[in-house]
Amino acid sequence: MFTGITLSVGEVASAKRKHGVTELAVVDAVVSQDAQTGDSVSVNGVCLTVVKKEGDKMYFDVSEETRKSSGVGGLAAGAKVNLEPAMPAGGRFGGHFVTGHIDGTGTIESKRMAGGGVLEIAIEAPPEIQKYIVRKGSIAVDGVSLTVAEVRVNGFSVVIIPHTSGVTTLSTRNRGDSVNLETDIIGKYVEKFVALYSGNSAGSARNDNYLLNKLREEGFSK
Repeated sequence: MFTGITLSVGEVASAKRKHGVTELAVVDAVVSQDAQTGDSVSVNGVCLTVVKKEGDKMYFDVSEETRKSSGVGGLAAGAKVNLEPAMPAGGRFGGHFVTGHIDGTGTIESKRMAGGGVLEIAIEAPPEIQKYIVRKGSIAVDGVSLTVAEVRVNGFSVVIIPHTSGVTTLSTRNRGDSVNLETDIIGKYVEKFVALYSGNSAGSARNDNYLLNKLREEGFSK
């Protein structure tokens, strides 16, 4: 589990394909300091496992599925990446619940500077992701916990303060760039539970009144 608060920005040292797996090496003096083999690290929002460590260099194996479904698969030497170690039990919770299992990718539609050094970015999102995005809700963009400023027809926008711009890679992203997206997991659970109680889950008949009837039975509606 992660919080979406980037601890450091690392640099890709190499990305090599080996027997259907991409060996990704990332150099970073902060996260690597405490990282051990077997630890989980969020790399641009994707949960990866440290398989080897050499000084400040961490090695990760990226599966074919992860390579295809995230921007991590297209990283090349020299690319900057947001890094966050898994949150320890009892650790400070600064962002929101981020699993590191991204829902897919979006595309930066526009980017502009607003007053006070604030950066506004509009991101296009596919329908299967868009349905979970709500105004003022949380979303992880390349692993960074952000608040949705506006929901658009085919995406959303976020406002990034100067501090976040300075400690993440988001300020270097440009129009047309792909970004990893993970929506708030709470919304997915709510959808699942509502579907079960409304009789709309897989293998069950549709019953639009089922949920209302259950609420009435529990005293929530007269």
